[in-house]
Formats: sequence, C-alpha cells, structure tokens
Amino acid sequence: MQVFLGDPRRFALPGCALTIGNFDGVHQGHRRMLERLRSEARARALPTALLTFEPHPREFFARANPPARLSTLRDKFALLEELGLIDYVFVYRFNHSFSNMSAQGFVDQVLVRELKTRYLLIGDDFQFGSGRKGDFELLASCPHFATEAMPSVLVKGERASSTLVRERLAAGDLDSANALLGGVYRISGKVMHGQKLGRTIGFPTANIHLPHLKPALKGVFVVEVDAPQGRLGGVASLGLNPTVSDTPDYKLEVHLFDFSGDLYGQRLTVRFLKKLRDEERYDDLATLVAQIERDAASAKTYLTSLQREQA
Repeated sequence: MQVFLGDPRRFALPGCALTIGNFDGVHQGHRRMLERLRSEARARALPTALLTFEPHPREFFARANPPARLSTLRDKFALLEELGLIDYVFVYRFNHSFSNMSAQGFVDQVLVRELKTRYLLIGDDFQFGSGRKGDFELLASCPHFATEAMPSVLVKGERASSTLVRERLAAGDLDSANALLGGVYRISGKVMHGQKLGRTIGFPTANIHLPHLKPALKGVFVVEVDAPQGRLGGVASLGLNPTVSDTPDYKLEVHLFDFSGDLYGQRLTVRFLKKLRDEERYDDLATLVAQIERDAASAKTYLTSLQREQA
C-alpha cells in the first residue's frame, strides 16, 4: 500500500477503482466496502484507491468541539495495511479552499483529472462539495467513470458506522464496539516523559502521547500492549487524571505488569479489553494508590481468566 500526499498527478499513476471517506476506525462497514472495491477493481484490471482527508471535515467545521476521533492517521494506515485491500491511499488536506470547492469542481478536478477515476464506490449517504450539494446522481452522470453506491452494512441488526462505534466506546461497551470494528479497539503512540509520579507510588506508567485532544473513550481499562518487547498485560487510565492534574489535556497512562525497562521514545499499541470503571477525583494520594491497587488486581484476574480461555 502506497500513501500519497498532495497532487497525485506528479506521481504519474494509472487510473483506479476509488472509494472516498474518512474511514475512521476502519470498522466492519468500511471493510465490506473495501472488499467490494477490490472485487470490482479486479474485474476491471484496476488498482484500488482510497481518498481520505486530514483533518476530518467535522473537525475542521467544529474546531471548538470536534468529534472524538477513533484512529489517528497513522493507525488508520496500519489498519488498512493489515486488510491488504488497498493499493493507493490519497490524503487530501481539508482546508478553506477545499471546503469551498463546488461539487462539480470536485468531480472534474479531483476525481477525473487528479485521480483518474474509472470506477467509484461510495456509501449510500455520501454527499460532497460546498454545501454538500453533490450526490449520487451527479456522480452517476459523469461519463469518465462508473459509480455504484454501497448499501449499509448491519452488525447484529445495527448499521455499522464510526458514530455508533464512538457511542459504544463512550458508554464503555467494548464488546459491542469491537463487534462493530471487527477487532479489539486500539490506540498507538510514542511514550513521552510525564510527571513520573507513578514510579514514586509503586506503579510506574508509560505515558503515551495522544495526537488528538479528545479520545473516544475514557476511564480505567484492562489492556494488552504491543511493545518491541512483545505483548504485555496491564492496566491503563485514559482521561484527565483529575487527582494529580488540572490541565485540560487528556492522558493515556499504562502500568505494565511484570515489566521493568526504559520505553521512552518507543511506539506502543494499547489494546482495550475491558472497562473497569470511570475516572474519579480522590481527596488524597493515599486513596488514589489504594484504588490503583484494586484496579491492578482486577486487571490481573481478568487477564488470567482470558489466558485460560485462550489456552
């Protein structure tokens, strides 16, 4: 899979079978769409391509209160790479100029001239262009490519969507969210230097940088962490850490079981297995430590039972 930033015409790429969207989280609906795209591309002897945007258009239009993002751009690429269904990813910068492009201008400039689209697969609710005036009828009228709309994908009777995944994660319903995603929800990031409070209270933590201020879930969780040293079990806090911090920045702090070493600068992938509780503010550090001890014990018990089930 190749990723292209900027005007793709400078890369002299061939025509493609294209789909368009943010693909936040790469959930089951996205996966089914990409499978369909691959099938149609093979029938036409075309490479598959995805057009996506950075930032998310909803983030651009709602900067004061953007929606939670399920996956960073890097995590999105990793999920798409694992599927093995996309040959090219085109990342377009979503800015004022792009947002003001007319629907017809988008078709003529982006789809036809820049991406050389020969087949286009879109979601059944896809709209585009300034004022969201572009729709299936406009795309279908273009003689340069064939256009098809993908019907909604249902998972346990519910339409798979990034919005629904966000709702389930916010509610702490990881089982439902993971069913919609088709895998365990995860976040990756580099380990950064923090307050180093954890090591003074017997629970050293890896502080993972969050590129976006608003995560899709909050609380204390049982986790597994993919690190250069292998997959490790642990307990994680994702939130504002109100007992020891008064900043508005969200923090992902992971205490790894049976591990000692330096992780600074390394990229970890945190897999969220079970929510233990919501985040709370405690009156003093001793009360917080006692709660962390209970959380760690609960997480170890859950991981042990999980290992037995998988044995």
